[in-house]
Parts: sequence; structure tokens; C-alpha cells
Amino acid sequence: MAAYDLDRIFHALADPTRREILRLASTGPRSVTDLARPFDISLAAISKHIQVLEGARLVVREKRGRTATARLNGEAMKTAAQWLAEYRRFWGERLDALEAMLLEEEKGQSPE
Repeated sequence: MAAYDLDRIFHALADPTRREILRLASTGPRSVTDLARPFDISLAAISKHIQVLEGARLVVREKRGRTATARLNGEAMKTAAQWLAEYRRFWGERLDALEAMLLEEEKGQSPE
């Protein structure tokens, strides 16, 4: 996990445009022009979003001739998912304990 900076990953994921770019890039390498097509913003703005994603290592940008493509780096996403899984387990255990406590309390208060 140390190879990826979680702060940069979550900063990049905080923006809905960047999340959509990631979704589009998850289908395979896409040109920057293709990634920009669904948005009503300039190609320069899309390029800046891709730079943020690239800085977080969520995408890899490659240039072939005059065409720049971007593809998803699944390993960086895996790092974020692993971090979130730890907290999912933590809260799952706490909520299970709370549920058990409330059920016990409910049993003690039921009229017989």
C-alpha cells in the first residue's frame, strides 16, 4: 500500500468529473478527446483533471504520435479499496455489537 498516496487518491476521487473520467477509462485506453466528449468543459480542463488523476497514479497517460490516451491503473484503486475495507470491517463489527445489545435490551423490556 505504501507505493500509492491515499491522500492524493482520495483528493482525485473527490471530484465527480474525475470519477466519471475514471469510469470511462476503466473500459480500456481512451484518447483524451474521447474522455472529454461527454463533458461540457474545455479539452484543457479535461487535461487538468487527467493530470490530477495521473498525479494520484489512478491513470496512466501515454502518447502515441499526436494522440494522448489514458488508461485506468487498477492497482491504485485497489489500494483505496483495501483501505476502505478495513473501515468497513471495523464499522460492521461495531454495528453488529450494537444490534445484539439492542436485541438483548428489547428482550428485557418485553411484557410477558
